[in-house]
Amino acid sequence: MVITDNQTAGRGQRGNTWLAEPGKNLTFSIILKPTILAVSDQFYLNIFTSLAIYDYLYEKGCSPIRIKWPNDIYINEKKVCGILIENQVLGNLLSSTVIGIGLNINQQQFEMDAATSLRLALDREFELQRELEILLALIEARYLQLRQKNRAKLMEDYLRVIYWLNEAHTFSSDGDYFEGTICGIDPSGKLRVKIDEAEKAFGMKEISYVR
Repeated sequence: MVITDNQTAGRGQRGNTWLAEPGKNLTFSIILKPTILAVSDQFYLNIFTSLAIYDYLYEKGCSPIRIKWPNDIYINEKKVCGILIENQVLGNLLSSTVIGIGLNINQQQFEMDAATSLRLALDREFELQRELEILLALIEARYLQLRQKNRAKLMEDYLRVIYWLNEAHTFSSDGDYFEGTICGIDPSGKLRVKIDEAEKAFGMKEISYVR
C-alpha cells in the first residue's frame, strides 16, 4: 500500500481529477497480484473494492449508501469516495493491479456541491490512522471473498446497492439524451439499461448519468 497526506495530482475516471484537502482524508493505492482473475473477469475488482467501502460506511452508520456504477460511492446523493483501478495483463490473466482510493473523511468544504465526507454525514471528526486500519480489514475481507471465488455473493451484494437500480432516469451517450432504467450488470461488467422495450449494455466511457 502507498498512502499520502497530501495528494497533488489525484486522478479519477474519464480523465477527471480527485481533489482532496491535505491531512483530512484517506488517499492511498493498493497493489495486488490477482493472478486468479481472467481479463474477462476484471470487473470483479471494482465490485469487491466498492463493496468494502460500502461495508465501512455502513458500519459507521451512514445512510443511504449507494454504489454508482462502476465504483463511485455515494451517501445521501453525494459522492464520498472515488476509485480508480489500473491493470497489467499477462496473456489472458491479470498479473498486477493498482487500486487507487480517495475517501473523504474529515474535509468539510468542497468545490462541488455534489461531494460530501464522513464528517459531514455524521457530524464528528475521525482519527485517520484508526479509520485506515478498519477500512483495510474490510478490503481484505472482500478480497478474500474474491480469491475464494465467491463471485455470486459479491455480485448479489453489489447489485443490491446499485445507484438508480430499477428507477427511470435520464442518461446520455454519444451526445444523445434518453430515458432508461438500470436493470443490472452484464458478465463483463457493462451497465445494462432498459430503453423503451429493448435492453442495451454500456461500457464505462459510453454512458453518463444526467438526472
